[in-house]
Amino acid sequence: MSTTKVLHVIARMNIGGTAKYVGDLVTNIEHSELATGHVQGAEVEDQIVNNLDMHRIPSLGRKISPIRDLKAWLELRRVVDALNPEIIHTHTFKAGLIGRLVPGRHRRIHTFHGHLFEDQSFSKMEKVAITFVERYLARRTDLLISVGERVGQELRDNGIGDTNSWISIPPGVTPLVLPSKKVARTNLDLNTDSLLVGWMARVTTVKNPLLFLEVAKALPDINFVMAGGGDLLKSVRERSIANVKVLGWVNASDFWSAVDMAVSTSDNEGVPIALIEAQMAGVPVIATNVGSVDEVIHDGVTGFLTERNVASIVSALQILTTDRSLLAKMSINASKLSSEKFRLQTMLESHRSAYRA
Repeated sequence: MSTTKVLHVIARMNIGGTAKYVGDLVTNIEHSELATGHVQGAEVEDQIVNNLDMHRIPSLGRKISPIRDLKAWLELRRVVDALNPEIIHTHTFKAGLIGRLVPGRHRRIHTFHGHLFEDQSFSKMEKVAITFVERYLARRTDLLISVGERVGQELRDNGIGDTNSWISIPPGVTPLVLPSKKVARTNLDLNTDSLLVGWMARVTTVKNPLLFLEVAKALPDINFVMAGGGDLLKSVRERSIANVKVLGWVNASDFWSAVDMAVSTSDNEGVPIALIEAQMAGVPVIATNVGSVDEVIHDGVTGFLTERNVASIVSALQILTTDRSLLAKMSINASKLSSEKFRLQTMLESHRSAYRA
């Protein structure tokens, strides 16, 4: 049992894998509290925050704003002074920037849940600036954590923390409680008995939802369904075609029970928790081979890894949609292997060990 007081800092707890990861740490590791800002734009805050020991940082958000960011730093410093944590554990870029600059005798840990090198929502110059800042901040950090091995290596290859202490801690995921496929499809108003291909993520640039629409367009005889919310949701709905249903945010248990296979079209990922949940639910996944996705999907065993283009994804889908025995075999493999690899208790104990050290 850890007796170390830890303050986790993250810019916002929007619905997604990172919020679940941080929420599990704060919920399950003793003497842990959370400092977070607000979601912005079309994002939705994860309801897990209602059950956490939380300190709201009013000025903290994802968008870069020098004046608001300075206010957020002052607000966070007041929280740190009041709590006097032994460790400040920051997550993602903005919180890592503000949190690691707060003075004090506490230790500093930062977790990379992915990186921005392939994120098309940032310009080349913005990426250069972010890389420079991350290199500087790494020198002020006692321990760097990557959620995936490959993500950590790519960061070190870019000179970020290449001389620091690093560890990789994959997420721990609790399997969803699943309804029957019939009940799930009824709950989601999916009135079909046919094969269904699902996509679930934040509807934003880095997840490349428009690529999924192009894939669906190339396979007009297959039914597709999309779930999630974000700044591109309106555009996706406007561009949607007859064989695609766009749902917005829905219950993950319903969604992964309703679909027969999943597709991920991301330009960049860490270790995507949504795809782990999908596989635990017995849903094979076809995903672009980016970030640490290959640490989640066993190519040819639990799904397929593809290039970031329509032809590669369509080819994998054609194999899986026409070979029902392979689909059934991958479903069994996906549930078994993901449940063995991504245990919540393993993730929690890895963090406790890091804090004790």
